[in-house]
Amino acid sequence: MAATPSCIPWWEIYQPVTYDLTSRMGNEDQFKRMVRKCREAGVKVYVDALINHMTGQGNTSYGGVDYKPYNYPDYGPNDFHFKTGECPSSDGGIQDFNNKLQVFKCNLVGLEDLRTETDKVQGQLAAYLNKLIGYGVSGFRVDAAKHVGQDDLDAIYSRLHKTKDGVKPYWALEVFGGGPGILSPEAFTRSGDVLGLDAAKQIQAAFKSYQGSGNTGSLATLEVFGKGSGLTSSRKTMSFVTNHDTDRNAGEYLGHKDGSTFILANEWLLASGYGSPQVFSSFEWETRDDSPPANKNGRITDAECTSGAWTCDHRNRGIVAMVKWHNYVGNAKRANFYTDDANVVAFSKDSEGWAAFNNGTSAKEIRVQTGLPRGTYCDVIHDTNPGSPCARPTVVVNSTGLATVTVGAKDAVVAVGYVSSQHSHITTAASESASLSASLRCEARNVPARQHAKRRRDLLRRLWCWTNF
Repeated sequence: MAATPSCIPWWEIYQPVTYDLTSRMGNEDQFKRMVRKCREAGVKVYVDALINHMTGQGNTSYGGVDYKPYNYPDYGPNDFHFKTGECPSSDGGIQDFNNKLQVFKCNLVGLEDLRTETDKVQGQLAAYLNKLIGYGVSGFRVDAAKHVGQDDLDAIYSRLHKTKDGVKPYWALEVFGGGPGILSPEAFTRSGDVLGLDAAKQIQAAFKSYQGSGNTGSLATLEVFGKGSGLTSSRKTMSFVTNHDTDRNAGEYLGHKDGSTFILANEWLLASGYGSPQVFSSFEWETRDDSPPANKNGRITDAECTSGAWTCDHRNRGIVAMVKWHNYVGNAKRANFYTDDANVVAFSKDSEGWAAFNNGTSAKEIRVQTGLPRGTYCDVIHDTNPGSPCARPTVVVNSTGLATVTVGAKDAVVAVGYVSSQHSHITTAASESASLSASLRCEARNVPARQHAKRRRDLLRRLWCWTNF
């Protein structure tokens, strides 16, 4: 990574110099140990991979490697589009983001664009990614994938080995919306999953609406969400409320500074079933470019949840409960949708679970069809004693599936349609902790596994830790 002595913004880690894994976050040996420990704990690691470009500034990396523009240990001038005259813009940068040649072959905000169509560059990149797979990495979030292009992405992916789990690596592509035709997110789904950036914009509009307007959004609009609202298909989307880029874009996306609205939106996304959901934990910042917590040399300090420097939203009780609920209901279809046509919605997932969300400023009592059998169920969002008889509160469902529930302001009420053999009238979420550690940013993706049709809960948990190298 390029070292800048006077100012060390967060985005500096997206400016690679070599592939030796020495960065602000540590060195290669530390990375290998982290991956091994994560796998031992049942946590899969997905790397935020930079394959479109090299840095465009500085002259010495954190690992002590000297370099010059378009001259790096692995690459020379002939490995860059600008130096071979293939970029058609006047200054070598992207001047028109709707121009295919410029998007694929010019420098993105000064970052030196690699000739990813060549055998040499593809070989270097595949060797780098295969090294990570050999260490136990399970897949990649491909930064700036829109600027690599589908053909080059496919060629690079074809060279990748299987993971230690015996499958091809997960491949999630960063493709911002707004481009026509081949530059659209939908056009990249042939090459992998795409990041749900447009979905996150719709979530912001529903939960908050225009910044500074005093509006509180309208959850009623989320009766239609996904393919029907113009988004990429659920099965080809990595969904999220925000990520490390968008957390700072308050006018377009929700971020951790939105507090209870941000938490509620994450809970709703986990319930919605759209995409492969990702929960983002950030660090506290004041300005858009602020670095993660770091020492005077720019080295990022350990992520921990006691000082307040890291948000640790993945440990929020409601989010943890919804990760478990998301696991349990799996691919069950949404049914019994209810809305007050304002800011309260509720729905069931077949007879597996039921959830209600209130984005309004005051509590609201609703009487709704839950789709659940008669019984008393834990409200898993507020249960303070998971795995045992409910500490508080419960959802009481009558013989016709109806329940009367009060949903607090900026809050949710969630029940799971599972009757425990130990507590025959009480439903609880799984008792395993979903807290994560040893990562800068951790997300959760969960895969349900049922052994038979009687709703026996046998959950396979898969937690995602993103790391930037």
